[in-house]
Amino acid sequence: MKAVRVGEFGGPEVLEYTEVERPEPGQGEVLIAVRSIGVNYADTMRRRDRYVLRQTLPFVPGSEVAGVVEEIGAGVEGVRPGDRVVTLLGTGGYAEYAVAPARGLIPVPDGLDFDRAAAVPLQGLTAYHVLKTSGRLREGESVLVHAAAGGVGTLAVQMARLMGAGTIIATASSPEKLELARSLGAGALVNYTEEDWPERVREATGGRGADVILEMVGGDFPEKNLHCLAPFGRMVVFGAASGERGTIAPVDLMRKNQVVAGFFLPQIMRRPELLLPSLREILGWISAGSLKLTIGARFPLAHAAEAHRALEERRTTGKIILNP
Repeated sequence: MKAVRVGEFGGPEVLEYTEVERPEPGQGEVLIAVRSIGVNYADTMRRRDRYVLRQTLPFVPGSEVAGVVEEIGAGVEGVRPGDRVVTLLGTGGYAEYAVAPARGLIPVPDGLDFDRAAAVPLQGLTAYHVLKTSGRLREGESVLVHAAAGGVGTLAVQMARLMGAGTIIATASSPEKLELARSLGAGALVNYTEEDWPERVREATGGRGADVILEMVGGDFPEKNLHCLAPFGRMVVFGAASGERGTIAPVDLMRKNQVVAGFFLPQIMRRPELLLPSLREILGWISAGSLKLTIGARFPLAHAAEAHRALEERRTTGKIILNP
């Protein structure tokens, strides 16, 4: 089968489209004929060996796939060949076929195509839980969503509205991206390339600051976020897209009783009581038409390097999809 393999760490050029052995499903596993693959910042971090967990070489990147069950391994029940599913993997998704644990399969609802299904698990669950579980968003509170035109950002803006947030502040790097955030429900728009963006956030909240801030940029953003975080506010850190982790002084949190929380989706995946209800709620919003899944770009699997360049250069909005 064809797959994209990483044999050395580096830039997008290390993504090699090549022929590899098709995997076989083992005990409790299924083989998926992949139709759509979600591209995420985590993939670029693994490619550079800057992910939260260390990556060994060689590997096939990709953690988010949607497709059709091709074969089932021993001990698998309740799944049949031909089932339409979406799932999260550690790696192995940038391929024509992928093996996945049967227990982690999510049925794709009728009316939801594979491209949009691939936009749900990683970014949908991340947006939901950084707001609700880690951010503890309450009705009427203000929310600051950075990179609001991106995959997580477009979903977080909408979910904040669905969860009853008050002022939703969106940051992005261009008027076009800010307009997309406005169309999804953001009430205040801030260009984060402007030096005074923290002051703009404070102005949008009447000088108080945002109650919940979603931080995934890194660099100097964590420190600047604290300048526009409300008393008793919560900043949730779930990435460092700039490639720089950033620093803050913990003692600075004392003056306004502020909280900084970390978020890592695999921890949610280990907690069925958190995972399953949130997944049902997200799929319910999609079925009802309340949550729009934005597919910003599609690339053939052979062009995975160009997809990574587009993501890292911030040339896309919404979700990026690879199609084998």
